[in-house]
Amino acid sequence: MKELVQDKFGNTIYLTDERWQHIVRRHSVLKGFKNEVLKTIRIGKREQDDFYPDKFLYRKAFANLSLHYTHIEVVVIFRIKDGKPNNFVVTAYPMIVG
Repeated sequence: MKELVQDKFGNTIYLTDERWQHIVRRHSVLKGFKNEVLKTIRIGKREQDDFYPDKFLYRKAFANLSLHYTHIEVVVIFRIKDGKPNNFVVTAYPMIVG
């Protein structure tokens, strides 16, 4: 199943169940924070990767993550498949931003 979300630039991005399981297996602190991950894509700050032009990083602060983490960062790949946008979440992780 895919969760669809639109970023503030009008791009539709999807998160699959497989990718969500990958995220929470590697970053268990995000278990229960799926809505925050999607919100990061909807309204977070976006930066294009310097080395991979189809890779974008979305970042947003959240006060309720844990005592140690302050932000969520989501990695999204922008591609064209069969002439249509195919924008998908690769991973997400908690961060400490000072």
